[in-house]
Amino acid sequence: MSDLSYVRAEMLPEKAPPVSTSGAVGWVRENLFNGVGNSILTILSLFMVYLVLSALLPWVFSPTWNAASLNDCRTILAGHEGACWGVINERWPQLLFGFYPNGSEEGTVDQRWRPILTFVLLFVAVIPVLFNMISRRMNWVLLLGALGIAFVTRGGVLTMIIGVALLAGAAYVAFQLFNTNKVDRAEEIASGAKRLPNPLIFSAVFPFLAPWLLWGGSIWGPIGALLGFVIGALVFRAVTAVAGSLMGIIAAVLSAVIWWLFLMGGFAWAMESIISLGLEPVESRKFGGFMLSITIGVVAIGCSLPIGIVLALGRQSDLMIVKSLCVGFIEFIRGVPLITLLFVASTLLNIFMPPGSNFDIIVRVLIMVTLFASAYMAEVVRGGLAALPKGQYEAADALGLDYWKAQRLIIMPQALKISIPGIVSTFIGVFKDTTLVSIIGLLDPLGLSNAIRADANWNGVVWELYGFIALMFFVFCFSMSRYSMYLERKLRTDHH
Repeated sequence: MSDLSYVRAEMLPEKAPPVSTSGAVGWVRENLFNGVGNSILTILSLFMVYLVLSALLPWVFSPTWNAASLNDCRTILAGHEGACWGVINERWPQLLFGFYPNGSEEGTVDQRWRPILTFVLLFVAVIPVLFNMISRRMNWVLLLGALGIAFVTRGGVLTMIIGVALLAGAAYVAFQLFNTNKVDRAEEIASGAKRLPNPLIFSAVFPFLAPWLLWGGSIWGPIGALLGFVIGALVFRAVTAVAGSLMGIIAAVLSAVIWWLFLMGGFAWAMESIISLGLEPVESRKFGGFMLSITIGVVAIGCSLPIGIVLALGRQSDLMIVKSLCVGFIEFIRGVPLITLLFVASTLLNIFMPPGSNFDIIVRVLIMVTLFASAYMAEVVRGGLAALPKGQYEAADALGLDYWKAQRLIIMPQALKISIPGIVSTFIGVFKDTTLVSIIGLLDPLGLSNAIRADANWNGVVWELYGFIALMFFVFCFSMSRYSMYLERKLRTDHH
């Protein structure tokens, strides 16, 4: 028998890969120094980065945060180069809120808690719409906590008591959330136990709550506007059960319009005479800064998507009148610059209103920006619809679905998934285009920067203001971009 002593009887343990081919060192070798050409380019790039940072960092980290004027900054810097951050320290509330009442004038009360609360509630309202991994209880924890903090910081004995009660409610719901595991929650749902209300209810109410918080006035106006939709929904259900969905839609729209035009005013007046609830009115000319940009951007983004979907479907319709109207609207809006539409909103729109009517300038801008974004959104959605294979439409027909069910259940979900990059790009563009309102006299962040630079104390400060504004816009736009990437990963149906 031959000698097999040279053959190993046991397996060697696995060894870690060489440091030069794994980890950070391996990545650098593979991507930055994997050849003579790449090595030279990497060294040159690092040298350029060094030059830029060596000049930028001393300018950014400047000890001028507490300076009261540009001359103070120059005195502190003593002839050296550096940023004058005193202007941001002194004027950042103005850049955020514009001239919203802050209690500085005699006889006025600080009202800036209202836009802060509106923004916090906006965050709470969009969570159940944008994310579904957050439980129903967590949404109510956020909502009750936001309202509680707002009431506690508002001041006054009654408001503080209400705020503490809301915070206690949030703590109780949070305690239940963290002391109930997934199995218990599943058993609770299966047994039909009473659950918290759907947070989407608050998401539906928020569009009526936000204008009241920002502009103030009686609360019965927003409640009356909300009741118009409730009446329309009830009429739709009643008529659809008797005469079909088409007649139900027509009856619902007519009933809501009649309520808004002829009955809502009397309802609001009667309720205000019985129970007077309201906030101090704030004029639109006091709106400004990022509060104005966010308001315009959120309204335009929130309204342009559904309008764009309707326009895209209308453009593909077989009805000649509907198709012609949608094509004409889309092509006209896309062929006109936004700045022209803003001038129309600021100067010509009131001409088409009844004599004596005072159509708010911000509302006019919201309408024009929304219509502008809707035209571009319609083309983005139409691209998603065109990308779907014909078999999807045939499958919907084979299942016996009518047009609207096919669009809602099969066609539109796939088209919107395909269109996510284009939709978010349009949203980002719309949000950045809100700076154009400074041309028609509204003080967005860029308009306020010009007003701040007109102050003798800050005359000559440029890069600091524009850099701060650019940073804020980058934060918002980058957040939207990252959410787009998250949504694309979440909705991926391939298995590569």
